[in-house]
Amino acid sequence: MYTLGTLARMVGGELVGDPDQTVTGAAPLEEAGPEHITFANDAKAAAKARNSRAGAVIVRRDAGDIGRPVIQVDNPRLAFAQVLELFAPEPHMPAGVHPTAVIGEGVSLGEGTAVGAYAYIGPGTRIGRNVRIYPGVYVGRDVEIGDDTVIYPQVAIMDRVRVGKRVIIQPGAVLGSDGFGFVTVEGRHRRIPHIGTVVVEDDAEIGVNSAVARATMGATRVGRGTKLDGLVYLAHNVTTGENVMMAGCSAVAGSSHLESGVVLAGQTGVVDHVRIGAGTVVAARGLVAGDLPPGSFVSGFPARPHMENMRILAAQQRLPELLKTVAALERRVQELERRAALWEAQAVDGEAAG
Repeated sequence: MYTLGTLARMVGGELVGDPDQTVTGAAPLEEAGPEHITFANDAKAAAKARNSRAGAVIVRRDAGDIGRPVIQVDNPRLAFAQVLELFAPEPHMPAGVHPTAVIGEGVSLGEGTAVGAYAYIGPGTRIGRNVRIYPGVYVGRDVEIGDDTVIYPQVAIMDRVRVGKRVIIQPGAVLGSDGFGFVTVEGRHRRIPHIGTVVVEDDAEIGVNSAVARATMGATRVGRGTKLDGLVYLAHNVTTGENVMMAGCSAVAGSSHLESGVVLAGQTGVVDHVRIGAGTVVAARGLVAGDLPPGSFVSGFPARPHMENMRILAAQQRLPELLKTVAALERRVQELERRAALWEAQAVDGEAAG
């Protein structure tokens, strides 16, 4: 339970209402009751908030009166995220190693680290402080894991992978699987050994059932602050800059580089050996087939400048009408050709008669 005055100070906002009013939780706008706080990120949501049952609403600083207490901030979504951190349940995983966990020789566990039931940690692995390793996690040999990292159940971190500080790895993710590399000789595929590694830098997140493949040589690298959604795949030797965002079911082929701040929307594909410039946005289901300069906004299959792609899609909508028009024009041309041939024949006959 928190007072509105406390919440306003915490998010750096201006309270319009009773600072001693309490809220016991946070809720979506449509579900919030008198005991909840919620948020309205724009004018449309603010209008809905006026008719809601919410006890208090986080709004933009220029929002008008909505008939209930408000906390005015520059970024309501960010402020609401800070409030959610207050109401988030504490993880119930005490420090220490569960009796069923298997710890290899030479493993180093930092102070406050927790290792859950049936987890496996291979020889020579070094794990920092306050790391949470949930039940059923596999960590290979000679792995490095930084402080305050959270590794959820059924994650596999293969040998020699390096994971930074404050990284979150969601259930089912795999780091360091072999890349898809083969040499085809006389119709048979010979595997190329992948002797490189994977590096996940500080503050990155790896989504549910996502995978980052081991480099052939060198490192496949997930940059600082980069966030991968569920079912994302990074192939061998892919590198990302800082604060890249990749939405679900996206994939990046081998040796491509995503510069800092790139955003890939859902089901985006990137072919191998391309560079996507900093700050580029690829709309959902786009296919990047070549290098993109910084600040691009592209969409389509293959991806092209978004407005150009929108014009192409608009033209495609007219295809049935255009096909009818072309068919009608073809009939008119055929009729004109028939008449021209008839006139020519009549003219020849006339000359012959003269």
